[in-house]
Amino acid sequence: MRRRKKTTVRDEAPRRRAGARATALAGTALVTALLGSALTPWTASAAGAVAQGGATARGGERLPAVVDGGAWDSGHIQGMALDRKRGYMYFSFTNLLVKTDLRGNPVGSVTGFTGHLGDLDFNERDGRIYGSLEYKDAESFYIAVFDADRIDRMGIDAQTSDIVSTVYLKEVVEDYTADMDGNGVFDGDTAGTPDHRYGCSGIDGVAFGPDLGARGGRERDPHLLTVAYGVYANTSRTDNDHQVLLQYDVRRWTKYERPLSESAPHTSGPAHPRGKFFAYTGNTTYGVQNLEYDAASRNWQLAVYEGKKPGFPNYSLFTVDGTKPAVRGPVRGQPRPERGRLLTLARQGLYDRATGVRGWRGPGEYGLVSLGDGRYYVAESGTVKENGVTKQTGRAVLHRWTGRTPDPLSPVRGATR
Repeated sequence: MRRRKKTTVRDEAPRRRAGARATALAGTALVTALLGSALTPWTASAAGAVAQGGATARGGERLPAVVDGGAWDSGHIQGMALDRKRGYMYFSFTNLLVKTDLRGNPVGSVTGFTGHLGDLDFNERDGRIYGSLEYKDAESFYIAVFDADRIDRMGIDAQTSDIVSTVYLKEVVEDYTADMDGNGVFDGDTAGTPDHRYGCSGIDGVAFGPDLGARGGRERDPHLLTVAYGVYANTSRTDNDHQVLLQYDVRRWTKYERPLSESAPHTSGPAHPRGKFFAYTGNTTYGVQNLEYDAASRNWQLAVYEGKKPGFPNYSLFTVDGTKPAVRGPVRGQPRPERGRLLTLARQGLYDRATGVRGWRGPGEYGLVSLGDGRYYVAESGTVKENGVTKQTGRAVLHRWTGRTPDPLSPVRGATR
């Protein structure tokens, strides 16, 4: 099959009793905090975090309401990851990984990517950062794995150091390069084509979480890597209305890992994912930008750039009910009848009767990190001009999940959106 090279610019888009009880709880929390301060030394940033409504991490460490990721001559912020135990935040800026402490001081960075570095997650089992990495012209899609402890200086080169390894995702490549119209030509990186199975544009959202297909009594491994497809915005086709999620067990991935070489892309990776799942949301612009599992609710959050299809509600945030295992059923809109493992959207948020789709008009498309207690760090994206150069900024802002519509995430006291 011949390959036709086409390129597009990626969208940069875009009561009285209750009151008394709340007062009592607040008073108890204050006493607890004061007693804790006598036992555990506080840093200035920790004390400030308490005043700003920060969360508590392991070992009594306080998490701040805001972590500033800095300003960089790079692409816009794509995702974040938190090493809660050691107290570091990681920010992806498209072609740059930045590591900061929880005061926002830069600790290290990894540079030299010409591909698209997307969403990130931290694997507590091996202490490494996992991120999506795309090379569309090379028809290569990888999970980039970063040795987090060794990111200890600025400007580490991704290709000449051994801090980054990569694993090839064959399933993604096959769907991305699928010649759906059967004319013998793959049309390349463009949305305006019937090619790309499910409208696959590559990958973006990543998160660790339990088996999406597990049933009662079966072990729910909480450390499967889940990878979400990017999906082209195309309003003229019907087979691109699902979010597609792949799951992998990464415990034996060292046999696949290879150094990053952009001049000679490798194809070392698993032949198949452990599971492939579909969530019916309507078409979105570049699919799931940020994916996150919340242990408190056992739900998955899918943050997207809004879709453009008439007839769909085009929400910006979807919640998959993680308490309901995937069930086999028809994958709607496909050119040939197809069955797959279907996920259930949670019965929360806004509801569109015409399509049966539920969702929210909330944030998260630039970065989303669950703390596992109903709180999230949400990324804010912006720009500043320094010495005539426009730089991209990103910061992590602490929110609480309220479940209110249309936006279920509310900044904590002291944090602003």
